[in-house]
Amino acid sequence: MPSGPATPAPRPVLASLPAYRPGRPPAPVAGLTAYKISSNENPYPPLPSVLAVVREAAAGINRYPDMGNTALRGALAERLGVGVGQIACGTGSVGVLGQIMTAMCEPGDEVVFAWRSFEAYPIVTALPGARPVPVPLTSGHEHDLPAMLGAITSRTKVVLVCTPNNPTGTIVPDADLRLFLDAVPPHVLVVIDEAYLEFVTHPGAPDSLSIARDFPNVVVLRTFSKAYGLAGLRVGYAVAPEPLAEALRATATPFGVNLLAQAAALASLEAIDELTVRVKELVAERERVEAALAVQGWRLPASQANFVWFPLGEDTAAFAEVCERRALTVRPYGTDGVRATIGEPEASDRLLEIAARWRAARA
Repeated sequence: MPSGPATPAPRPVLASLPAYRPGRPPAPVAGLTAYKISSNENPYPPLPSVLAVVREAAAGINRYPDMGNTALRGALAERLGVGVGQIACGTGSVGVLGQIMTAMCEPGDEVVFAWRSFEAYPIVTALPGARPVPVPLTSGHEHDLPAMLGAITSRTKVVLVCTPNNPTGTIVPDADLRLFLDAVPPHVLVVIDEAYLEFVTHPGAPDSLSIARDFPNVVVLRTFSKAYGLAGLRVGYAVAPEPLAEALRATATPFGVNLLAQAAALASLEAIDELTVRVKELVAERERVEAALAVQGWRLPASQANFVWFPLGEDTAAFAEVCERRALTVRPYGTDGVRATIGEPEASDRLLEIAARWRAARA
């Protein structure tokens, strides 16, 4: 009998992967309406027009979806002013990011990204055997582009730039990003992750599609999960140079973007005016929350996303626990801070109440 493990063993790298921790729903508290602002979800229900299209499409779920995402890629290409061959779709932007890592990385390669940033980055990096290279954020909770540039080595295959950054909400300015790209070796792929693009109002934010036209080593990553409110259907996409977009389509899970997701995404693009109104309302609510927190004495990084960041350090867990006792779940990140999503105004009011009491208790 051959020697070896008694049972089939998974790859050792899985044992060392950090766990992705989704936002938890709130536990009920007597006398209080519970609110979940621990996940970056759109609080609005689906648009009636989108829901009607999804219901109609559901009659055909005995059939496979279009594996090439032909209609969706065509609609995106027309809206964005790029070639259809430049679009690759997947199961949310994180799914497309996984396709990028599969296409680009081999064991021993390196992937550079800011930290703290999107929690999935070290996971999707390690799965193909690449090595995560996290670079600390600046004291202002922004990408430290010079330090990221210094972290690039001969083994670097991919650099990830999350703007607005999850969970701090800060942007990478267009001018700074272009200077950074000028210095990045042309064989290194730079992924601009724009999951929160639609909430950006800052005039200095990057014009990523223009950047991608000027730098052939840039891929732009976007999603329908946040502003479009389709988090439960999982559909995202990349805009990439055609050869790379073709590789991303080749590494996608066959039929991964399901029938309902494609129908909902197409309907959402048709309903962009209605969705824009909702986004503006969420941005206005974000600005209301930020202004109220500033009056309370909080000094938080200016957010360009649909959340605010409390850099609480060692008090992170305690603040999250206080929120939970008030039927509000936020998203704690170790000993770095707490992210609170902008949701219903009532949830924002609860957050402001808790934040005011927290500040007063520590005055």
